[in-house]
Amino acid sequence: MLARANRVTKPADFRMVVRSGRRVVSPNVVVYVLSRVTIGPDRVGPSRCGFIVTKAVGNAVIRNTVRRRLREACRAVLPTLNGSTDIVIRALPGSPEVAWATLQAELTESINRGVMKR
Repeated sequence: MLARANRVTKPADFRMVVRSGRRVVSPNVVVYVLSRVTIGPDRVGPSRCGFIVTKAVGNAVIRNTVRRRLREACRAVLPTLNGSTDIVIRALPGSPEVAWATLQAELTESINRGVMKR
């Protein structure tokens, strides 16, 4: 489980990252990356992740499984990022069938590409 400080929880923060962040599309996830340093120095803090898993992905059990898998993959990536980066991950309908290693590699590559675009 991600620590509270490492989660995007407010709807306004989700909106800001999705609208203003860099978008990286891969076959099973869409990753939005936004550096809070560019917004203002008062927004500096630890890197955070948020997840969007809609009903198009599957029923509640499948959505929660996908969210847990994405959370674990994100937890492994967060220590490698410099601080004050917000990441929102949108799961696509094919994500429940993907192998764990593939999903983790895809997510790590997408996050790194989004961070490097700055």
